[in-house]
Amino acid sequence: MLFKRTRFETEMQVRQDEVDMFRHVHSSKYLDYLLHARFDQMERCYGMAMEEFLKLGLGWVVKTSHIEYKRPMILSEKFTVTTWVETMGGTDVEIRFEMRKKETSKPSAAGWCTFTMTQLETGRAATIPNWIIEKYAI
Repeated sequence: MLFKRTRFETEMQVRQDEVDMFRHVHSSKYLDYLLHARFDQMERCYGMAMEEFLKLGLGWVVKTSHIEYKRPMILSEKFTVTTWVETMGGTDVEIRFEMRKKETSKPSAAGWCTFTMTQLETGRAATIPNWIIEKYAI
């Protein structure tokens, strides 16, 4: 299926508990930011919140993640997380993302994650149904 790679954006702000001893966001928080943005966008932009997957007995787990850190973010800084579906099929979806400083639009981080659909009951990979692929092909 051909994906339009529509980009969706979520605005966030750095909180105190996300800053490390170097006074910038700790690298481990960037994956949290991506997940927060995706949960927001799944509901708001695709019309299928994570709760709907859970009701179907399905979930998503991170299979692979790659983050390139470009500029540090600091306490209280506002930023945007932009994501899009690059590919989806079989059991996996590849999500690409960018994080940009709100004030300057300069990139802070970019990368991609592969998520695998799983059956909650068994923990095993599940084939993504065609109707879900069509819903996310926007």
